[in-house]
Amino acid sequence: MAKSLIRGSEGDDLVETHEINVTPFIDVMLVLLIIFMVAAPLSTVDVNIDLPASTATPAPRPDEPVFLTLAADLALSVGNDGVAREALGGALDGITQGNREARIFLRADKAVAYGDLMEVINLLRAAGYLKVGLVGLEDAPPAASAPASGDPVDGAAD
Repeated sequence: MAKSLIRGSEGDDLVETHEINVTPFIDVMLVLLIIFMVAAPLSTVDVNIDLPASTATPAPRPDEPVFLTLAADLALSVGNDGVAREALGGALDGITQGNREARIFLRADKAVAYGDLMEVINLLRAAGYLKVGLVGLEDAPPAASAPASGDPVDGAAD
């Protein structure tokens, strides 16, 4: 009898509802949205770097590599011979016997501006040489200016 007074009547049972409670789902989604909104601006890279030194393992050196050197005064040299920018394609054709698939290893002085380096790479592309490897120093100390070893490093631009 006490049971029936509390519930009201004997035949009145609680009805089960078959609906999904989406409130916890919305709460989790809002937390994830806030996390990604905070983390997204932190994922951009805006760091000043010094590119010439590399700790990458050197790539295997070909038997007779073709080195193109860009000096600090923007003078070009193929091997040890100076060459004018206009005659660069012909000089490379002479050394590679016209093999445009030969990899050209580009050495540039640390003082050369990035735009000047890209200009030389564009000259190589215009001459038909698309395989260009960039040469850097291996584990160079930051204060010392060691002479260029001439060893190609991994990370060549193809």
